[in-house]
Amino acid sequence: MFYVLKISDRVRLEPELFALPLKEAIMAQLEKDYSEFIDEDIGAVISVLNVENVGEGVLIPGDAAAYYAATFSVISFKPILQELIYGQITQITNFGAFMDIGPIEAMIHISQTMDDFVSFNKTDSLSGKNSKRTLKKDDLCVARIVSVSHKTTPPKTGLTMRQPGLGKIEWILEDKRKSKGISEKASKTETKESKSKDTEKKKTGKK
Repeated sequence: MFYVLKISDRVRLEPELFALPLKEAIMAQLEKDYSEFIDEDIGAVISVLNVENVGEGVLIPGDAAAYYAATFSVISFKPILQELIYGQITQITNFGAFMDIGPIEAMIHISQTMDDFVSFNKTDSLSGKNSKRTLKKDDLCVARIVSVSHKTTPPKTGLTMRQPGLGKIEWILEDKRKSKGISEKASKTETKESKSKDTEKKKTGKK
């Protein structure tokens, strides 16, 4: 999930930025400080949007930098449990697959890649025994977030694709076509049975 967050913090402005206009200097410092920044509460910062307010600077003896209280906005990404996520497979291993979901990479255990008995192939792909479906690098998929651990940086994020409506895009489209075909077939059968009953009623004079 992507968020726009407003943050109030004290910014340590390094001396080499003193020559810039204050807001421009604070913006440059924040872009440096929040590059690849990941926090459990804020998430992974994608970009610093703007600097809204900057207070008076404070100097600390023995420190060449200046400190400013500032309010600024950032765009961040934070994985949320049960959220549906779209991404691309970046790696296949004998224990599962890794998927790029934007700022971070998430893992799909081999048992969660599809609702089937799954095996790892020498061609660096995963295949289902009964469905004959295969998952490989660069495949585009839809998955659900089932675990998030902030004990590591970036957070360890687990996904599943076993549930209906999840998995490789081609699988989802295939399932929709099959579902639509079954629905149309059932509808035609129901219509045919209804007409047959109406004909029988007319023959017998029943209402």
